[in-house]
Amino acid sequence: MKAVQFLGTIPRYAFSMAAGVFSRKAYYSRLSNLVLREVDEPRLMSENWVKVRTVYSGICGSDLNLILLKDSPSSSPYVSFPLTLGHENCGYVVEVGRDVTDIEVGDRVVVDPLLSCAAREIDEPCRFCQAGDFSLCENYRKGIVSPGLAIGYCRDTGGGWSESFVAHKSQVIRLPDNVSFEEAALIDAFCSALHPVMRNYPKDDETCLVMGAGVIGLSVVAGLRALGSSANIVVLAKYRHQTELAREYGADKVVCLKEEQDYYQALADVLGGELLKPIIGKRIVQGGADIVFECVGSATSIDDSLRFTRSGGKVVLVGLAAFPKGIDWTPIWMNEINVKGSFWCGGETYLGEKTTTYEVAVDLLEKKQLSLARLLTHKFRIEDYKEAIEANLSKGRTRLIKSVFSFE
Repeated sequence: MKAVQFLGTIPRYAFSMAAGVFSRKAYYSRLSNLVLREVDEPRLMSENWVKVRTVYSGICGSDLNLILLKDSPSSSPYVSFPLTLGHENCGYVVEVGRDVTDIEVGDRVVVDPLLSCAAREIDEPCRFCQAGDFSLCENYRKGIVSPGLAIGYCRDTGGGWSESFVAHKSQVIRLPDNVSFEEAALIDAFCSALHPVMRNYPKDDETCLVMGAGVIGLSVVAGLRALGSSANIVVLAKYRHQTELAREYGADKVVCLKEEQDYYQALADVLGGELLKPIIGKRIVQGGADIVFECVGSATSIDDSLRFTRSGGKVVLVGLAAFPKGIDWTPIWMNEINVKGSFWCGGETYLGEKTTTYEVAVDLLEKKQLSLARLLTHKFRIEDYKEAIEANLSKGRTRLIKSVFSFE
């Protein structure tokens, strides 16, 4: 079968780093680590595993970070090469192990990709998995599966950027009849926002500032409203087409970088803050939001987030930041700001019950408290992976919010 794989070899890494200075296309050229090639179908890792035929697989910012070699090397011990990309996956079950009793061939499913203790069939789960914090699993390098944080980052499981992949039964969730594959393809991205929202849920009289209106920023807004929050939500969007969706999903105010000559002043006005000018350097803000969800991961966005957080407030780092430079950390100690990280998804408490982020998302979709389909703007064939990458890197031109590879 055809698959887009990341080989992870040093010579190809060195070529891309050198040639990438002159052309971004070097990171996905024929001499890069990213290749489309014929591979064998992955096998079931045990009788507790199933095989899924891919219908849609999302193209995530983390995939682009890997392709463009922006990831920190500190994450490399938690992957295994060559890997087939694709962790945002849904499809049909085509094979089940003998010990799988509640999943059948033909089931429509979405797959929670995390390869934590249960999927690795570790007899004594780590302390984090026991507590439901599966994203913090201590055993990503152990058990019956090669190192890998998730499907799409592990050489054994395959990934959604191919015709099929395998998953442990604990990762597989049946899709309700009224939840389409289009919405299922958005669940993982939504969960990356829902997890920090549930762990940092605002009071109704608080103001949340969402930095960024890509699929994650929009999902933060959607998640807050789907869970019933009445908090004041302010969004900083880069492109005009993002502002429309931010309002549709429930933002009270949207500031658009392309429409404001001075977005600092515009944000300060909306948040009721006062702009102050230091002797040199960027302006600072007296006042600001109670909670800032930083959903971009750039140095500028993180620096702005700290400045627009009120004293005693909180910044939640949702965007993927590896080596941000030039950030002024003064507001953290001067304003006693709480900075909190968020990684992917995990266990949650919802309506008084222990569950997972994925299961909450499916429940919200089934009950029609949430609609995600409008965020899916582009579909690509796997053979057109280079075109897909370029479209994702030019969102202002393509008006792309979320894209998938389609195998229908």
